[in-house]
Amino acid sequence: MGKKNDAQAGSRQPATDVVHLGRDPASQYGFVNTPVYRGSTVLFPTVEALKSRTQAYTYGRRATPTTRALEEALTALSGGTFTMLAPSGLCAVTAALLAFVRAGDEILMVDTVYQPTRAFCDSMLKRLGVTTRYYDPLIGGGIRDLIQSNTRLVFVESPGSQTFEMQDLPAIAEAAHARDLVVIADNTWATPLFCKPLALGADVTIEAATKYIVGHADANLGAVTGNASCAAALNQAKEDLGLSIGSEEAYLALRGLRTLDVRLRHHMQAGLDMARWLAQRPEVARVMHPGLETDRGHKLWKRDYAGASGLFGFILKPSSQKALAAFLDGLELFGMGYSWGGYESLIIPFDPRSYRTATAWKAEGPALRIHVGLDGLEDLKADLARGFDRLNAAL
Repeated sequence: MGKKNDAQAGSRQPATDVVHLGRDPASQYGFVNTPVYRGSTVLFPTVEALKSRTQAYTYGRRATPTTRALEEALTALSGGTFTMLAPSGLCAVTAALLAFVRAGDEILMVDTVYQPTRAFCDSMLKRLGVTTRYYDPLIGGGIRDLIQSNTRLVFVESPGSQTFEMQDLPAIAEAAHARDLVVIADNTWATPLFCKPLALGADVTIEAATKYIVGHADANLGAVTGNASCAAALNQAKEDLGLSIGSEEAYLALRGLRTLDVRLRHHMQAGLDMARWLAQRPEVARVMHPGLETDRGHKLWKRDYAGASGLFGFILKPSSQKALAAFLDGLELFGMGYSWGGYESLIIPFDPRSYRTATAWKAEGPALRIHVGLDGLEDLKADLARGFDRLNAAL
């Protein structure tokens, strides 16, 4: 196992890769899991070794056997050349952006991006002299018309945060690369199992490993994987920013990775079933899930993705805030909380009107984002059905 298995990644089924990548029992006295290596200081046997720094590990911030095992696994799964780990998904995004921009540059950012990413662009990047221009997620190859002489990169998040619009990544990448731009894709929703942005034309792919990779709502973690042309810039950003994660978090991600395939397939099937059930409810105006045949992004999803996750959105028919609160507050199995991707089922209301600038959000009624966890599906439906009863009673 170990290096040999990493080299074979991509030629086997994903379920096999997530079991074997990033572990080498032979180097761990036969134990199947890479242990947690805690430490900052690494000793050198000689002055020459200290000066050359050619030994495998030189300082705990740069790498431990635990963090490197995770880096190697995610690099292989994503089909990249280099992976840097970050303390959170947002930190992975910000580090990836900082790796490529400088004062005077412009970035093209999808309008449906994760809201904290937008906040970083509109605050820190703006202070550093970097301009952000937001674009319609449905623009496809038409993004070529937005590229200016100072445009440095294009950022894609597909499906879109909260509203789940699909983007034509190959068309966007083709137009961007014609002008020598870097293409960065946030791939958290699908994970490397169900989508490989680097194979679709992106130069960098980002995972908020907090979500499905860790999978148990007990660690924050981010990962940035780049192709050969971007590896050096990402490594330099990692060093300059002093990015480091704890080996405990890396261990939890490696543990989550081993069951990622079976968990994600359950989330997908349960999510699709729930989406179809919600689409039939009289209280629901529409469901936003690219895996549904009726979704406007379904063709792109079917072309570029091997599956779907358990996260999607739906819009209620016009309802009062009192009725919405009655629906949500009494739920027993769905928690209201940020993040997603764990075993637990979650639901939150959202309204993106205040933070979309390139597109207008027009919804029939209140919008909700739902994550279908590992609970029994019929129990989850019954919980929501009781919620709809409370909503109707409060109208």
